Amino acid sequence: MPDVARDSSEGRLADPWDRQGRIPLNGWFERQAFPPALMAFAALMAAFVLFQIVISPIATVLLLMAQGVDPGQLLGELESMIDEHAASLLTANTIGQILGLGVPAYLLARLHTDRAGAFLRIRPAHGAFLVLALVALVALTPAVQWLGVVNERLPLPESLRRIEQSQTELIERMLSVDTGFLFNLLVLALTPAICEELLFRGYVQRQAERGMGVLGGILFSGVIFGAYHLRLSQILPLSVLGIFLAYLVWRTGSLWPAVVVHFANNALAVALGAYISQRPELDLVDIEQMDIPWYVLMLGLSIFAAAIVGMERTATRHLDQRRRETNQ
Repeated sequence: MPDVARDSSEGRLADPWDRQGRIPLNGWFERQAFPPALMAFAALMAAFVLFQIVISPIATVLLLMAQGVDPGQLLGELESMIDEHAASLLTANTIGQILGLGVPAYLLARLHTDRAGAFLRIRPAHGAFLVLALVALVALTPAVQWLGVVNERLPLPESLRRIEQSQTELIERMLSVDTGFLFNLLVLALTPAICEELLFRGYVQRQAERGMGVLGGILFSGVIFGAYHLRLSQILPLSVLGIFLAYLVWRTGSLWPAVVVHFANNALAVALGAYISQRPELDLVDIEQMDIPWYVLMLGLSIFAAAIVGMERTATRHLDQRRRETNQ
């Protein structure tokens, strides 16, 4: 996995998937010579504060006030708030993701280059990559499920387990409210897929690659994605999924395969939540902790490996063709 993050020309970022081959680093951040790895950390911290502490809470209060609700009831009567105003709470969360994750990622990229889209790898992806990425996701799902079971069995403080249990119960309650399947897909699947990918695989991964090399950037982006969800009992499967998404972005040179896979994964969770809400005898935690037979795990990993080989060959073929066209 060669490091192609930066070429020898001062002020340019090497990118073999870019039509020009190099992205100019002519923004204010670059003139100040801020270390890329430091900027990755700073972006994560700023996004967390904006999304979780500033924008989402303010949007929640404003939306509730617009409906004549006393915002002070939110903490004291949370369950009834979810039952009566689930759509408003989800909308506030969506506003927080857009203004706290997605938009800042683009604005930060603009402070590095006047070609922010190329910096974030917002470019078309070949259809073969999208198909192989979805096949790989399906094949990886048993391993992710197995890691979730392993992670759940690791020793964690009982207080932390109670907090995560409360989080899971709130998620189940939110999904049980009839806000409409398409609405849930929009706010719980599509919006996070776009906004989180812009931040984690667009800005943070690019900066981490520049500071830590390609392999370091992929691992950092993946692990920090797992930790960012604040669920230690699920950090292993979330990190593996994050590393897979980071690999997709690097290998395909495009953010879109990761967005598509992220959306598909979230959409499956939304559909599963809707299914569980109609069957009181089922429980989300029980499904998350369901044991996976070893032969299903091995078959999934074999198909996943085949999909990765196919992706590597497809990428090599397209990069070779691009180099030939450039040299003509």
